[in-house]
Amino acid sequence: MNNRRIVIVGFMGSGKTTVAGALARQLGCPMTDLDSFIAEREGRSPAEIIQRSGEPAFRQIETEALRELLERKDTRVIALGGGTWAIKVNRALVAERDCLSVWLDAPFELCWERIVSAETVRPLAPDRATARMLYDDRRSTYQLSDRQLKVEREDSPTIVADTILNW
Repeated sequence: MNNRRIVIVGFMGSGKTTVAGALARQLGCPMTDLDSFIAEREGRSPAEIIQRSGEPAFRQIETEALRELLERKDTRVIALGGGTWAIKVNRALVAERDCLSVWLDAPFELCWERIVSAETVRPLAPDRATARMLYDDRRSTYQLSDRQLKVEREDSPTIVADTILNW
């Protein structure tokens, strides 16, 4: 586990970035949020890319960015975007690099509350019904991760990171 990279997957609002940050602090290593990496690399946010160029164009950019991150030796903990894991080629890239993939399985209600309260634009979740359909649709691919970790409202990022490290 000491040298194995960890990739955090899950639905938007599940806590991927926060948990990845806590995990990286405990490991004493850098953490990268894929969406932030894409925004820096492209000069626009994932939401802007999706709104202006469409989701297929964003997914291509996302895969290229993931490949680039995985080629870096210093990238130890990565928080993926909510839809990254749903793309087969992305799962293959993670598997090829022998990363441990961890699904933060948060209940929809918790994710939705976080989506609504965040100041981030979520073009793929413009309303509750659309977000719920996407949540239900993606669960089958999240289940393909190496580990599943149920996450509840009361679970602190530090406790979740501790659980991952104890594996």
